[in-house]
Amino acid sequence: MSDTYTGLKLEKRGHTAVVTLDNPPAHTWTDQSLPALARLVRDLENDRDIYALVITGAGEKFFSAGADLKLFAPTESGTDKATAATMARRFGEAFETLAAFRGVSIAAINGYAMGGGLECALACDLRVAEEHAVMALPEASVGLLPCAGGTQWLAWNVGESWAKRMVLLGERVDAATAQRIGLVDEVVGKGQALERALAMAEKVGRQSPSAVRACKRLIQGARHTPPQQVLPAERETFIDLFDTADRSEGVTAFLEKRQPAWKNA
Repeated sequence: MSDTYTGLKLEKRGHTAVVTLDNPPAHTWTDQSLPALARLVRDLENDRDIYALVITGAGEKFFSAGADLKLFAPTESGTDKATAATMARRFGEAFETLAAFRGVSIAAINGYAMGGGLECALACDLRVAEEHAVMALPEASVGLLPCAGGTQWLAWNVGESWAKRMVLLGERVDAATAQRIGLVDEVVGKGQALERALAMAEKVGRQSPSAVRACKRLIQGARHTPPQQVLPAERETFIDLFDTADRSEGVTAFLEKRQPAWKNA
């Protein structure tokens, strides 16, 4: 299936989809790979056997260096705002689709994650970084800004102060610092991020896919909705789960002291 999605490779391992960014040398995003990512995630949405998504970069040096700045270079006729508008829209659609994935998404950051590369990782639910990884949002250093969720998702994860240091000052952070400030969840040795991310994804498979989908929606809803509105929705969603086959299977399996056989329905 790797030929279906430009710049990406897809492999399915049990209930986990592994997506590898593969546009050498730095796995930069293009006007073809961004729509491909959105299409890939939508296709996985329709695959009821997939519960988790792991995304990583090919090789040992780069997760992704973001956008190719040649796309935004001045031309003889001036700045190409039409190209900028197209790329901004495609970045937004790709990473917002990734963020809305019904299952659990995990970024296995195996090297440099810069600009749109880091924004891709920020669109995931969880992040594992290898000890040599470096992360940054350097757009302001070339007169631009992170337009694919960077100013929003970074601040949500690390707080306003560190978001300002990374975006306004252009500070790079290593893996240890990223873990300390909450940008990544775990740091592992070189070459171990994918293995660790897959182990985390395996845990997802033990959970009810229906419950995970509902819980993720509620957790992310807290970003923009006050608790007074989310709490009633939480109770209503709890009741709604009684209409799912997974709820019936989960409770029955527990009482029968066996592993549940989820139906993702």
